[in-house]
Amino acid sequence: MRQTTPSPTPHLQSRRPIKLTQRALDLPPVKPSAIALGTVFNHGIELAVLAPVFGQTYQRAKQANTKEEFIKSKEASGAAAAWGTSFVGAALQSYGVGALINATGTVSYKGAAYLGSLIFAATAAPGFISQIFSEKRPLDTVGVSVAAKLCETIGLSLFLTWWGTRTNPFD
Repeated sequence: MRQTTPSPTPHLQSRRPIKLTQRALDLPPVKPSAIALGTVFNHGIELAVLAPVFGQTYQRAKQANTKEEFIKSKEASGAAAAWGTSFVGAALQSYGVGALINATGTVSYKGAAYLGSLIFAATAAPGFISQIFSEKRPLDTVGVSVAAKLCETIGLSLFLTWWGTRTNPFD
């Protein structure tokens, strides 16, 4: 008769075998060129909105005595921070919209417009309603922000649908 010793860790034994290739966080794949072009698309829109900030910074740079003096100034660091955060945000938004397009199986422009509208309604619309009714901001400034956000959501989803986001379209 064969005697077996009990396992020292019976609570760690699982009934299913674990795949060695299984990752803890499995993010949906999105074509890298779609992320890159979406980043450029969204970053261009952000720069159009931030153009007055960069215009003022450029004027201050021309007035500075030396370029070293300007580089050390608060305006330069603020402009660099605005540009960097805008770029990173545009890349993350491009990936997120591309992943949603892939996850929902959107292949038509109509579906992409609906998806972009839902993203706009979920992320931006509440803030704009608050700006108009609670904060009483001027409609022209809110309107520019709404137009930019519509381009960033609906425009981006249409653009990415046109370009294609699937890494293997035959899957």
